[in-house]
Amino acid sequence: MNLAIFDLDNTLLKGDSDYNWALFLIKKGLLDKKAFEKKNEQFFQDYQEGNLDVHEYCGFQFGVLKNNDRELMENLRDQYINEIILPMIPSAAHKLVQNHKDKGDRLLIITATNSFITKPIGKLFGIPDLIGTDPEEIDGKFSGKIAGTPSFQEGKIKRLEEWLDLQGLTLKSFEKTYFYSDSRNDIPLLERVTHPVAANPDEVLIKKATLHAWPIIHLWQ
Repeated sequence: MNLAIFDLDNTLLKGDSDYNWALFLIKKGLLDKKAFEKKNEQFFQDYQEGNLDVHEYCGFQFGVLKNNDRELMENLRDQYINEIILPMIPSAAHKLVQNHKDKGDRLLIITATNSFITKPIGKLFGIPDLIGTDPEEIDGKFSGKIAGTPSFQEGKIKRLEEWLDLQGLTLKSFEKTYFYSDSRNDIPLLERVTHPVAANPDEVLIKKATLHAWPIIHLWQ
């Protein structure tokens, strides 16, 4: 069996679910526009440049989960997915996922974005297995902190290895391992799989993929 791993934002999605979630919450009045919009832009730029402080960012993102009623946040998440995320899914992304399904491959999404937002998005692709940065919960309430290792940069490798280990597996358990990503931040994991694919790649990843003759694909324009 093969394992096909997908990044989410700007790979399977035409856009960033984390960035747009913050904009959505600003629009809904849960975050102050003046205080948060500029900060959100800076975090997004830091991510694109590979300089994101993931712990600072998650503190920024998880505060709204901690400070609001969980049912309210789940209802807003559902609305966000229907209004914002569904239009961000290109048909080519569905076709890519389906191609791996048809081959009988095991599928996994691994994303730096928090799992509160992304687990329902994974289900839109028919992929139940998703690794995201997990918000800590204590007695059913969000604490505002990260649980475990953030799935960002080298953290994606650690989280993947933990996920595989729970099943008694390693990457070598699979005949072929694919990873599709757009970002320089994912180069550590791209270097670990047998079939790295640069999907809608940023400038740094284009250079890396070209140097190593990795396939480059575009799922949206």
